[in-house]
Amino acid sequence: MVEEKCSTELIAKVVQEYTGVTRKHAIGEIIHSLKMDSENVIASFGEDAALIKNGNDGLLLAADGIWSMLMEADPYWAGFCAVLVNVHDIAAMGGRPLAMVDILSVKDEKIGHDVLRGMADASKKFNVPVVGGHLHPDSPFSAVDVAIMGTVKISDVILSSTAAKGDHVIAAIDLNGRVHPSCALNWDSATIRSAEEVRAQIEVMHTLAQRHLLTAAKDISNPGIIGTLGMLLESSGAGAEIDLGRIPRPDLAKLDIPFSQWVRMYPGMGFIMTAKAENAAEVIELFKAVGMTAADIGCVNESRSLTIKYNSEESSVFDLAKDSITGIFKQ
Repeated sequence: MVEEKCSTELIAKVVQEYTGVTRKHAIGEIIHSLKMDSENVIASFGEDAALIKNGNDGLLLAADGIWSMLMEADPYWAGFCAVLVNVHDIAAMGGRPLAMVDILSVKDEKIGHDVLRGMADASKKFNVPVVGGHLHPDSPFSAVDVAIMGTVKISDVILSSTAAKGDHVIAAIDLNGRVHPSCALNWDSATIRSAEEVRAQIEVMHTLAQRHLLTAAKDISNPGIIGTLGMLLESSGAGAEIDLGRIPRPDLAKLDIPFSQWVRMYPGMGFIMTAKAENAAEVIELFKAVGMTAADIGCVNESRSLTIKYNSEESSVFDLAKDSITGIFKQ
């Protein structure tokens, strides 16, 4: 249940105004300055990782920088997340992560040590090594950025730009977690789960890719469940209608957090996907088998608008025919 006072209009507004969404607006301008054609690059901007042809196989290449507010709040968790988010970028495309490199800038030795502890713990938990990088030991600020490489069969890759009319929207999240004590908008299950459990959860995306059960996917990132779906739809040139009542969530009353907070949270272990109707049930069962909660929350359409509904209410969150989340696909 969504709490009674939480209207679709309110949810639409908090998602639209959430910094995790609005800070994506600047991406397009940077990309338009850098984009160039290359015969070996199959997919790039707008995807969770670039897909690069390497013989009959594909290399996946991605990078993430950790938000400064998280770095300031909890350097250990920032280091852990630097690995976590990169592993998810590869998994979201059906790949398997190989290795990472990092750039660490530190103004305080203790902060640097805490970041490295977090990275090391996550690297061991997901069994993805850090194999090199660069250090600024005398920086006026502290920051961590990580790049990752993975592999995928080109015929199996899952893109975020291929959702189509009639596809079902599926959200999968590990609800066996907690609100992270250092960040009210982070849900943490990965530090609680065993290495075997998180690796099995990541491996589900590879299985889905091999079986060709998805039409599109993204890992749920800083924009939250609805914001990340908006980015997937923007990439696909599509729209969708979803039911707020079907979005997976923990016991929000017990946690004393409103639904408007939950939909903005970074869920740690979470994916938003689209699948043909006949494959939706199998997708959901595969996530259930590894301790994640997955649900069919709506359907893709051609409207280029993301609409949320609950009971008799409905509201548009993003009108992607007029507005852009990332600016990548502006003409």
